Amino acid sequence: MSTLMVSHRHNARRGIRALASILAAGIVAASCSSDGEVEAAADEPTTTSAGDAAEATDTTDTRTDAAGAASYQIDIWADNWMAVYINGELIGEDSISITTERSFNKESFVFEAAAPFTIAIEAKDFKETDSGIEYIGDGNQQMGDGGLIAQVSNTETGEVVAVTGASWQTLVVHRAPLNTDCEKDSDPDTACEFEIAETPAGWTSADFDDSAWSGATEWSANDVGPKDGYDEISWDANAQLVWGTDLEVDNTVLLRFTVTG
Repeated sequence: MSTLMVSHRHNARRGIRALASILAAGIVAASCSSDGEVEAAADEPTTTSAGDAAEATDTTDTRTDAAGAASYQIDIWADNWMAVYINGELIGEDSISITTERSFNKESFVFEAAAPFTIAIEAKDFKETDSGIEYIGDGNQQMGDGGLIAQVSNTETGEVVAVTGASWQTLVVHRAPLNTDCEKDSDPDTACEFEIAETPAGWTSADFDDSAWSGATEWSANDVGPKDGYDEISWDANAQLVWGTDLEVDNTVLLRFTVTG
């Protein structure tokens, strides 16, 4: 009886020890599993999706751009042709071909920009050939003469923020005839001398260095004789007709101006 009871006690002790081992192993396993999950969770950063982040960035950029940009209109008259760029982007050009006789007209272009922004204008007087002469072989064969005037205003406030004048930088890239006595020659392409400079790369961009250029020459209305379209614009009192240093010899003129505010 006593032996049987001891045997039962031994069996009971063995069972308890086995159960304790099983429970301990289970606790350790559970602990390892829990720790693993915690570590994994700690290793994974908590972020929004790439799409959400991009969306948030885009929204911020749009607000910044919208806050800095404004709507402007440039009114411009040229003898005979022009093309207008803002920060290197073409926003408009003369709607009448330069080859059209008496192509005098004004143009108005609307654009959006944030100050500071750079206005660049390519202006051309009509010439039939590189001789600089027009109406070759006709009774009115002659040297042409150029001229341009422009103003930029805020379309919301009406404030004029820029006008053409001596503060604009200019570069003449085509001059002819250099010997003006060839004006009436029967073969001006042979008799007339001309000078063509290379148009600088990137000259319309905002970061182009125009410090070596010359200031525009201001001309009076009597000098230029502005015609059709000129009177359709109410020009600011400070807006001046401009060109190179010679209205007749300077045929292609590049102009630049930066609006700072």
